[in-house]
Amino acid sequence: MPLPEYDLAGRTALVTGAGRGIAGGVARVLAEAGCDVAVNALTPTHVEPLAAAISEHSGRRVVALVGDMTEPDGTRDVVGRALSALGHIDVLVCGVGDAIAKPLVPLPGRPSRHSTPVSDEELRLTVSLNLTSALLCARAVGPHMLERRSGSVITIGSFAGKRGGAGTTLYAAGKSGTEGFTRALALEWAPYGVRVNGIAPGMFPDAVTAGDEGYRRLVERAGQSVPLGRAGSLREVGLLAAYLASDAAAYMTGQTLYIDGGMTL
Repeated sequence: MPLPEYDLAGRTALVTGAGRGIAGGVARVLAEAGCDVAVNALTPTHVEPLAAAISEHSGRRVVALVGDMTEPDGTRDVVGRALSALGHIDVLVCGVGDAIAKPLVPLPGRPSRHSTPVSDEELRLTVSLNLTSALLCARAVGPHMLERRSGSVITIGSFAGKRGGAGTTLYAAGKSGTEGFTRALALEWAPYGVRVNGIAPGMFPDAVTAGDEGYRRLVERAGQSVPLGRAGSLREVGLLAAYLASDAAAYMTGQTLYIDGGMTL
């Protein structure tokens, strides 16, 4: 017998950064759980075929929205189009993000793939993708959810926000900032019935992003370094997002849930 608390039928979701990778997997599962979904990416290359595939598989309404979620005007435009298409937004998934594997400055006496310091543009872009985009998305959707006194915001962090690592300084800074933002916003919006939680994935390689050979190497590395002995599947993050979006998580806010096979233990 289905558990009614997990049913998302009749709800809507905006998933940003969903052209591929983790956010794309989240969009697929939310649609399967009953949501109509707006999926966003910077370019139409992957997000338009994804929207068509999700709609065909789930039978839900899925719209592709192209726009830059690291810029205020782009964010407001995408949110406005999502509201026009869906009527309202019950779930916001802040899925934009990317990493740069580079030390903050060259490390003396150590071999490195990178012999130049982090540029101003690399710093700006990495922080914009991994922190600023979530702030902008929440700011754009917030008035709508607060007025309706209902909603679920889900940020996508990373195990790097807790564990860190040499060569991931900028990425770790952005993701740990996202976790602090999640806690603070949850307190701001709790009196209005809007919940804010986060998901911090571990190793979830995507063949579209990494390519076949890169994907194979990442899977092998996960088998050696992850306590559970394998990489995660994109669907697993989606299932956790569906829980956080549902009434089953109605008493949870301000939490970041690590789904990393034990990497941060």
